[in-house]
Amino acid sequence: MQKAFLAFAFFFTFYFLLFTFPNFLLYAVRLDLFLKTSRLIPRRSLAQEFCDAGLIKINGAPGKSSKEVKVGDEIEIKRRSRITRLKVLEIPSQKQISKQLAPNLFEILSEEILEDDILG
Repeated sequence: MQKAFLAFAFFFTFYFLLFTFPNFLLYAVRLDLFLKTSRLIPRRSLAQEFCDAGLIKINGAPGKSSKEVKVGDEIEIKRRSRITRLKVLEIPSQKQISKQLAPNLFEILSEEILEDDILG
């Protein structure tokens, strides 16, 4: 009797959380998908190329495209003439989100302009 009650209580709590907070199970997403969904990089294949080239770091370590991104992680993106550092504020609950909501997924911590070697 007690086991049956505990099982019922567990499933009731699980379904309550699932329907009240639909993304409570979603706590991480692949790095390449996050970069695409947040519109930091326009295509997933390009995000994978950035990762393979070592242009993305996550929490100071080289970021592989399959690395899971969680809330609070810091991502560094190196482009031709700048380095952007950002903090993950939210994990998207869908593969596609609107252009207006994409900036809510992250906070830009710093943006460093690199000097061009030709001018220096």
